[in-house]
Amino acid sequence: MAGKVFFSVSMSLDGFIAPESTEDLMGQQWMELQRWAFPLRFFRENLKLGEGGEEGRDNDIARETFERTGASVMGKRMFDAGEQAWPEEAPFHTPVFVVTHEQRDPWERPGGTTFHFVNDGIETALKQAREAAGDRDVRVAGGGATILQYVNAGLIDEFTIALSPVLFGTGIRLFEGVDAGRVALEPVRAEPSPRVTHLTYTVRER
Repeated sequence: MAGKVFFSVSMSLDGFIAPESTEDLMGQQWMELQRWAFPLRFFRENLKLGEGGEEGRDNDIARETFERTGASVMGKRMFDAGEQAWPEEAPFHTPVFVVTHEQRDPWERPGGTTFHFVNDGIETALKQAREAAGDRDVRVAGGGATILQYVNAGLIDEFTIALSPVLFGTGIRLFEGVDAGRVALEPVRAEPSPRVTHLTYTVRER
């Protein structure tokens, strides 16, 4: 039985998930947005940063998100930024399907991550990701434009936002351009932690 299609992102209180400029994608604003994750034991383990790190509900959620994911989908903008920033052992450890117009052979990294480049749209990328994931879930990793395409196409089952006490002012809004007449949400849970609030929703057609 196929798993769910979901996304899980950090978002500022004013609705942004990334800076506008690709040059700032790993800059100070983004670092503040993701600050809740950096001390976590799972984050340190997954990026091979050494032993130690914090336990607790934030850590559990980060680990659960990783363990449920059998394959990921992402857009070209996110891949381009990550290709420069990820360590040699990229942090996915599953197949990743990149939605792009670029023709490129699969790129295999140590630790089980292989990037596959899909040239004929989000539905083909999702189909390939589902096949690779088996009975585990498919995560739409980002960026914002790619997530929005999947939401508007009715292809997202569930999502979680880590709402961070940060204000961006400008940048890429998570739901900028959403087809609000089509998409309806059902709250599943809200879990506060000392650094963020984790909000989970299921998605259905309105």
